[in-house]
Amino acid sequence: MNHAERPVGRGANPGVLLSASDLGRAITRIGYEILERNKGAADLVLLGIPRRGVPLAHRLAAQIAAVEGEVPVGSLDVTMYRDDLRLRPARALEPTDIPTDGIDGRTVVLVDDVLYSGRTVKSALTALDDIGRPSSVQLAVLVDRGHRELPIRPDFVGKNVPTSRGESVRVRLTETDGQDEVVLAWAAS
Repeated sequence: MNHAERPVGRGANPGVLLSASDLGRAITRIGYEILERNKGAADLVLLGIPRRGVPLAHRLAAQIAAVEGEVPVGSLDVTMYRDDLRLRPARALEPTDIPTDGIDGRTVVLVDDVLYSGRTVKSALTALDDIGRPSSVQLAVLVDRGHRELPIRPDFVGKNVPTSRGESVRVRLTETDGQDEVVLAWAAS
């Protein structure tokens, strides 16, 4: 196991921050918090930020639907809105899929897997400007690892994890990775 793969942590499962069942409970809690904050699901739109924010948004939509009824869900690719495109190669573009009724006058909940510097969220806010004018925008993240470079704060958090810049939070989801878990590892050098 090289340095980049070595897990951080102690105990029976070194480096595991959220097991599959922990992740499921976090999604359930975030779903209820979204409903509580917004006094129901009326006028909500969930937009996942690719890659792993999209399946998380769909899971949240299913959780909300089980309690309050259907909520529109889509995806928002922010790749071309990033301010660091010249610093590192762009990843492949993912589809942006906005629900049929759009976002104008609605409460948009952006969903992402990990909040770190805040730059992805800034890019998402810029992308929303090209799509419509929501009445408000909220942010739901599975993991908040700190180290913000911008004044961005999530409204809904599955788990707060203090990290060093030398660590990496890896979210694995069944839809993209074949299993559900969140692990803390050393960042690749």
